Amino acid sequence: MTQPSLQDFGFLYGKSGPHTARTLMLEELGSLLEAVDESNATLDAYRAAIIEDNCLSKASGKTRELTFRHLKELYGLDPAIPLFRTLLYFWKREPEGRPLLAALCAFPRDTIFRASHGWIIKFSAGEQIPREKIEERIAEAFPDRFSPASLKSIAQNLNSSWTKTGHLQGRVKKIRAKAKPTPASTAFALYLGYLNGVRGEELFHSPYAKVLDTRPAELMEKAEVASQRGWIVMKRLGNVIEVLLPQLITDEERRCLHEQ
Repeated sequence: MTQPSLQDFGFLYGKSGPHTARTLMLEELGSLLEAVDESNATLDAYRAAIIEDNCLSKASGKTRELTFRHLKELYGLDPAIPLFRTLLYFWKREPEGRPLLAALCAFPRDTIFRASHGWIIKFSAGEQIPREKIEERIAEAFPDRFSPASLKSIAQNLNSSWTKTGHLQGRVKKIRAKAKPTPASTAFALYLGYLNGVRGEELFHSPYAKVLDTRPAELMEKAEVASQRGWIVMKRLGNVIEVLLPQLITDEERRCLHEQ
């Protein structure tokens, strides 16, 4: 698919991303979705909950505005955006999968966060990851863009986010850990790969599947559970695998994907 069509689904292609200023903001996202507990709530409803109702208990109007802006950049906050609509679908059905669901939604919307995954997974489980190493990777990937102070802040934000998702552990010293994918996060990763034109077994090898930090065979087992729960349709015939997403992709979206 071309980038404009992916943008229709909620993908963004900015030069950096919200992690220049914030983390995944999991706690704020959870509180917001608890305060606005409607699958068809509009962007204005989310904005009103944050800014007018102060559902996130922010100290000033400026902080509320910034919080809304960053959450919108990370997740869309609009059911008209397919990525956010799909995030809501799984968020309500599987609370234990929420950290990875949030990461998968932010992954195609935040350039720095997306790039950082490739740096993180190069470390082996149990290996310490000095913050300075992440700073070096950011500086290499985005040359002459950030000051030393900004590099430190961004690295801290990335480390915090990947700790929330289970890829890292530790408060000060960050140690490479292993994330624990769930059926919902697996289904969401397959959905993202599908939007990018990936089909069949290759869906379990896509960049989105790799965010889940485990072997394709284990992801297939998670996908079978998701299929049993009616979230996706997965069929296996010998070595041939077919994944269908009737609950996640509308007829109109399916026509758009077919045309692409």
